Amino acid sequence: MNLQSAHLRAISMVKCGSRRCKRKPIIGLAGGIGAGKSLVAKILTECGAGLIDSDAIGRALLAEPEVADTLRGWWGEEIFDAEGRVDRRRVGDKVFADSVQRARLERLLYPRIAREREAAIARYEADPAVGAIVLDSPLLFESGLSRVCDTIWFVEAEEAVRVRRVADSRGWSRAELDRREQWQKPLELKRANADYILVNNSDMDDLRLQVVHLFQRVLERATHKKP
Repeated sequence: MNLQSAHLRAISMVKCGSRRCKRKPIIGLAGGIGAGKSLVAKILTECGAGLIDSDAIGRALLAEPEVADTLRGWWGEEIFDAEGRVDRRRVGDKVFADSVQRARLERLLYPRIAREREAAIARYEADPAVGAIVLDSPLLFESGLSRVCDTIWFVEAEEAVRVRRVADSRGWSRAELDRREQWQKPLELKRANADYILVNNSDMDDLRLQVVHLFQRVLERATHKKP
């Protein structure tokens, strides 16, 4: 099974496994690095959505002994910090400079992330307090997860704003931002395939209004579609 199939299988099992089909709408978040997808996701959780954050799942997996031992076998002690934990920045330096190493890491993590996602969707489907499910994945289109979303929201921010944000929050240069984004599909393609565009250049209150309005529309549509 390839990586994309693993992602799609995890969703399809929840949607149709044991004769149970998906009831709650799935919102997929897309956008450039530093555009503010995580902020939109946070607002959505405040509105009653259940969040599945692929980056957060990946970070947790790096702390698992089996994963850490595998990485140690590949790259040695140099990818661990002084406390013996996997250093995500050092891992990033490895995989974003070498497509072979990146693919190897994906083969290790993606099936595990898919299983975690499957379990999270099942929990959210069973939770009456959750109105919708949010997929926050940097590779939403690349992995094929966009196909299982009921709606895709593209979070847009001016390039200068994104460059400033990643410099402040992650210590990245413009070159590092470009290096990371070259592994993803072009922003123009993601934007063109989104159902809604949210602008997030500076005004937090405006962004919140956009998110709340769209979320209400999604819930209303889902309610009308129910038999």
